[in-house]
Amino acid sequence: MSDYSFALLFLALLLDRVVGDPPWLWRHVPHPVVIFGKGIALFDRLLNRPVFADGLRRSLGLVSILLLLIISIVVGHALHCLFAASGVLGLGLEIVVASVLLAEKSLLDHVRAVADGLKQGGLGEGRKAVSMIVGRDPAVLDEAGVVRAALESLAENFADGVVAPAFWYGLFGLPGLFAYKMLNTADSMIGHKSDKYRSFGWAAARLDDFANWPAARLSGLLIVLAGGLLQGCNVARRGFSVMMRDHGLHRSPNSGWPEAAAAGVLDVALAGPRLYAGERVSEPMMNAAGRRDINGQAIMAGLRLIDSAWIMLVVISVICAAISM
Repeated sequence: MSDYSFALLFLALLLDRVVGDPPWLWRHVPHPVVIFGKGIALFDRLLNRPVFADGLRRSLGLVSILLLLIISIVVGHALHCLFAASGVLGLGLEIVVASVLLAEKSLLDHVRAVADGLKQGGLGEGRKAVSMIVGRDPAVLDEAGVVRAALESLAENFADGVVAPAFWYGLFGLPGLFAYKMLNTADSMIGHKSDKYRSFGWAAARLDDFANWPAARLSGLLIVLAGGLLQGCNVARRGFSVMMRDHGLHRSPNSGWPEAAAAGVLDVALAGPRLYAGERVSEPMMNAAGRRDINGQAIMAGLRLIDSAWIMLVVISVICAAISM
């Protein structure tokens, strides 16, 4: 980590919020996450073979993710050294690289598309838009189900798509950011409990849980504080109470924190039973006493909430930059 990592993080957060992920750029060069994915797919193809025993596949999965993390750290360090030796231009390039691996604007745009779809095209368009950001079966969702899915994705991805990469970049610079994004990509690709990945992806899933532990809790607190900023102390207290009470109702050890916080602040019921590829997942609702008959207006309120939480993250980066310099 350099003395100016938090200052660069501040600028990267702003650049991401303004520019986001321009599609025209990724038509000409591969996105870093795509490169991470190809590396993960290579190890999966070579080492995750059905003829191997589960114990061996678990060991090979651990070796794979450790090697991928080492490679990502080395590449991140090499790029940082190259940028540091290139003066102001190098600092600008590091800001660009860091901003590419943040996802605030992209997240807001995708979730806003669900609200726009419901408003302009009805339930069918809302289902189509939400299918782009969640894995559950959209065909069985009513309007409230579409809205809940969008809000849950918004809160969860604020934690692992914005706060977590910002956290690891602030602490360890590009090596920390690259390692986190490699791990997060691996979890999404091989961290499933299917027959194919239950053993091979176990290490990636557990390490991703560890890497998201601090950011999930920080995200929940940011959402609670943002609720207080927007609507007053009573709303913040309600959000904090629901977060502390209901975060453990989620099947993930981390996602429940930001989702329960958002449920409390927005006074909506989130999670509950749902279908993934025909398989029913039965979970209790977080903030079960909250509103269930919700529409696109709840999504817009959620967008304002997460954007306010992002502003608080930016303020924290400024404070940390001032302290560290």
